[in-house]
Amino acid sequence: MPGHDYVVQIPTDGERIEGTLVTPARQVPGVLFVHGWGGSRQQYLARARQVAELGCICLTFDLTGHAGTLPQFETVTRERNLSDVLGAYDTLVSQRMVDPACVAVVGSSYGGYLAAILSTLRPVRWLALRAPALYMDRGWELPKLQLHTTQDLVAYRRTTVPPQSNRALRACVAFGGDALVIESEEDSIVPHAAVNSYIEAFVHARSLTYRVIAAADHGLSDVKHQHTYSTLLLNWLSEMVSGANIAGATSAPLPEAHADAILETPVPQQADPIAEHVKE
Repeated sequence: MPGHDYVVQIPTDGERIEGTLVTPARQVPGVLFVHGWGGSRQQYLARARQVAELGCICLTFDLTGHAGTLPQFETVTRERNLSDVLGAYDTLVSQRMVDPACVAVVGSSYGGYLAAILSTLRPVRWLALRAPALYMDRGWELPKLQLHTTQDLVAYRRTTVPPQSNRALRACVAFGGDALVIESEEDSIVPHAAVNSYIEAFVHARSLTYRVIAAADHGLSDVKHQHTYSTLLLNWLSEMVSGANIAGATSAPLPEAHADAILETPVPQQADPIAEHVKE
């Protein structure tokens, strides 16, 4: 298969000589990781390196209000964080080797919520959500931190939320790619009803894989649960990427939506020794 040729300038002893850089013709999948509220890109670095070994280009980043922009933690809004995710996505797909038709987005909790919404604004082929949080649509312009006082999120997340009433769930209804949803069995922040709201919304997904990490809490504070999550995610992404390669799908359009979904049962497995924050 012919590759791509690029002329490059090579510095040598204060002068430059020309070379020709030859790269593979086929682009590779891109994977965007979105951390949860109170987290950072560091939580996904080890996982990103594992996924990169599958032949993917990965990007993990810090949401505004975290890490280097921590002073904005109390004032940042969902709108600003969604803008962060859009900017990160665009940066990823702008890389020469990334196939824009084969992009996966992985999000935890608040990051899962944002990742779901992103899928309506940018092409996403694969969507992986771990303990995806839910927030009411109202108050979009308010600081995200205020939502815990202006919205009864505890009660909201303990009911089955109709997809038409929630932006993230409406995004899931419209999603036509492959989805992975992972639940923590002992999650008091994002309980089963909230996760089930997401699962029931994926009515047009090409495939839906659902896993439960037994005895795990929201932040995966036990190292073995972190390992389980990482292995579940890696195995799923490996299946998606290898399937796309076999089908020659790295240059194919996004899959068409249909109503059939595959619901799988949980299996134990293995990942990063960095617990995730739990104030979501």
